[in-house]
Amino acid sequence: MAKNVSTRYSQKDLDYFKKIILEKIESAERDLSLLKESFDNSSSNGTNDTYSTFKAFEEGSETLSKESNTLLASRQEKFIRDLRFALIRIENKTYGVCRQTGALISKKRLELVPHATLSIEAKKNQRKR
Repeated sequence: MAKNVSTRYSQKDLDYFKKIILEKIESAERDLSLLKESFDNSSSNGTNDTYSTFKAFEEGSETLSKESNTLLASRQEKFIRDLRFALIRIENKTYGVCRQTGALISKKRLELVPHATLSIEAKKNQRKR
């Protein structure tokens, strides 16, 4: 596979990726907000008059749901943080440069994973270790 000889993306490309990242941040923040709202609403589910056995099952289920929502919220916060770091790289004009090889990460990869810091080749090599 031929290496891209350019050392950085053009300002036009950087602006294009910035738009993608800002849209992803907006969407991710909405999703995070919904997850956080689910924490607040989970305690008022109207089960005060149900049988105790059903309530026990429901409380166990509620605990699992809270744990998975906490995990999802944590992952979402990390995703947002990584996207914000990508914006900093855009401002520094280092966005899209593989941190391992120094080659440009393909546009296709950056469109799919805009916070990527490794090229596909570097990612594959990382997995082999």
